[in-house]
Parts: sequence; C-alpha cells; structure tokens
Amino acid sequence: MTLLSTAQHLARDTRRNPRAHIVPIMLSAVLAAGAIALVAYLLWPTYTTVPASDPSRLPVSVGGTLFNVPTAAVRMKVQRHSGPQERVDLSFLYPSLEAPAAPKHYSADTVEDKVQPIDRIFVSIAAHHDSMAPGVRIRTIYPRYLDAAAATDDGLTSRAFRDGSPYAGEDLFSASEPALTARCTRDTSTPGMCLSERRIDGADLTFRFPRSWLAQWRDIANAMERLAAQMHSAKG
Repeated sequence: MTLLSTAQHLARDTRRNPRAHIVPIMLSAVLAAGAIALVAYLLWPTYTTVPASDPSRLPVSVGGTLFNVPTAAVRMKVQRHSGPQERVDLSFLYPSLEAPAAPKHYSADTVEDKVQPIDRIFVSIAAHHDSMAPGVRIRTIYPRYLDAAAATDDGLTSRAFRDGSPYAGEDLFSASEPALTARCTRDTSTPGMCLSERRIDGADLTFRFPRSWLAQWRDIANAMERLAAQMHSAKG
C-alpha cells in the first residue's frame, strides 16, 4: 500500500510540474560525465614520444671490414645507418679531426659572400673487390708515367707526371718518416687537391685534402694515420 501511495504521489507531482523529473535525469548525466572524464584522465598515457637521436658513432661494415665512424662525419644522409655498406663518405675538420657541425644554409644572394676555405679532410671508405692495391699501384703503375727528375724539400720528395700520361698535370709526393704518398693536382683557377690511399683488409680508404697543406706534410701524414686508427682497429 505504501509503495502504491508513493507512486500515486509522484504521478500527481509530475502532472502538476511536468519538468520535475528532468532535474534528477540531468544530475545523473552530469555525474556520469564526470565519472567518465575521471576514468579517462586516470587512464590517459602520461609519457611523451621523444624522437630517437642518432648515436655518436655508427658501426659499419665495408668490404667485410668493420669501421666505427662518427655519425656527424657522414656526408650523405642515405649512408647514416649501421650495417653493411658498399661505400661511406666522411669529412673531418682539420686540424682538430672532429666531425663538422651541420652545414648552414645561405640564400642565393649571400652564398658568394660566404665561401670559406677548405678546412677539412675528406675520407671515402669503399669495398675494393680485389682490385689493385694502392701500394702495388705506387710501385708498378705510377713509375711508368713519372719524370726522371725529382726534388726533395724538408724530407718530402716530389716528381711530376709526364705530359700526355693518364696523370698529366699532377705530381706525386712521397716521404718515409712519417710515411706519406699523395698524388696531387696543380693549382690552377682552383686550388690543387691531393689524394692519398691505403688498404685495410677488404676496404680502401681514400683521403683528400688541399695541396697547400703539404707545407706541413708531417702533420697531414699523422692526421691520416690517426683517423684510420680511430675508425678501425684490429679488435674490430
């Protein structure tokens, strides 16, 4: 009887005020929305995605030979990954031998004003696939095209390649202590550049630097030796 009378009372109240039942419904909806918001807040991930930065050095295998190269020194973005590669091109600041900073971008109006002298050594590591070793080329190929005359200055000997030879317009520089062999173009409208090669197991290392640096050839020879040792060791 009590339940029936209560229902009748609510029915009468509803008839008197049709909007009376809306308030409890709205209150319930607000409470439900608040509960959903609280659950969503508690379950929402609090971590943020941090882009992975490149490691400072990359282990790469060239010609089956392991090298550990500075990531920032790799010149081509497509080569900035670890694992087997056919070739890796790098550059190092001289004389610090540190990896260079990211290149700055210049507009077409200012690029000519921002030309800087070459201040780095370029190094290419490439698989040789059993081609002629640099040392064999120096002993057996170059002598066929060199002039007989030689000049020595401060322990560095230079000989010119004959005109009409495959290396015309270049000179060969060599020294024994510290060891250095470099084939260099001559200064013309552009500064001459030198190329020095060495073989490490299955890979050939090719160093390139300005010919003018031969004025301190001992420092250059030691710098190339240090770079080769930093990137490769017998322990791999």
